[in-house]
Amino acid sequence: MGLPGIPQPTVFSLTISSYIDFLLLVGFFCAVVIWISRRIVQAPFGRVLKAIREDEVFALAAGKHVGAYKVYVFMIGAGMAAVAGVMYAYYISFIDPTSFTVMESIFIISIVIIGGAGSLWGPVVGAIVLVTMPEMLRFVGLPSSIAANVRQILYGGLLVAFMMWRPRGFLGEYSFKSEEARE
Repeated sequence: MGLPGIPQPTVFSLTISSYIDFLLLVGFFCAVVIWISRRIVQAPFGRVLKAIREDEVFALAAGKHVGAYKVYVFMIGAGMAAVAGVMYAYYISFIDPTSFTVMESIFIISIVIIGGAGSLWGPVVGAIVLVTMPEMLRFVGLPSSIAANVRQILYGGLLVAFMMWRPRGFLGEYSFKSEEARE
């Protein structure tokens, strides 16, 4: 049945009720998550994670406990996703299992592909592009029934274009092409 009636967030006995206040709160948490991510990438922990990503056998041979590092980074990622989920729940004030469908998963993967994988700022750029693009369709004056289809066509077209001509995305470090396709 979901969780109805989620109250507005309260920070230091100050209730966040306006859209601007909520935008500032979400912006603050986004900045904190990006700061934490950057600190992790620059720390020795991040270098071990990069070594595991590049060559897991080498990291094992170097004496790193790969399984433990994978669990740690999974916990950190889950915590960051939980922050986003909490902000979403506060904003919508109702959560149920149908809040997240396959389209949201495709949207998130599209953000990473267009922004670029392996980069801290790539998904940020991808999110900005994919969130502002449908908003620009509002100014075209299309009816809502057609605008939804046009948005899906634009997502698909962007994904195909990026996979063909820019497989690393805007700021990506890694390509989504297979090894055979690169040669």
